Amino acid sequence: MSVDDLGRRRDWSDEEKVRIVEESLRGFRQGSATARRYGLSRSLLTTWRREYRNGLLSVSTSPGFMPLSISPPAAAPCEKASPPRREDDKRIEIGLPNGRRLTIPTSLDPNILARLLPVLDAS
Repeated sequence: MSVDDLGRRRDWSDEEKVRIVEESLRGFRQGSATARRYGLSRSLLTTWRREYRNGLLSVSTSPGFMPLSISPPAAAPCEKASPPRREDDKRIEIGLPNGRRLTIPTSLDPNILARLLPVLDAS
């Protein structure tokens, strides 16, 4: 009998887990097919998917793209209208995968933002 016949336990790196999870999320009913393709149990893949959604499973190899939606600010029911912002005082709101929201000025140096995001998205 070979080791493969005995069903040995395999250690998956975070990079491999993320790649497998992202593949399983690409289409309708891809979870079971992906699990079979890699010899995983469906429950293990489900656990990895949950960790991925909660931001516990991540790869910090290089920055990537995230979906961005821009919406007008909600009208606040207040008696006085807030003074208009100056042109250089515009802000960007970023929704992180762990559920946090980050509001930054548009004038923020991208290098500072690149160093700040991994810290905020870590937990």
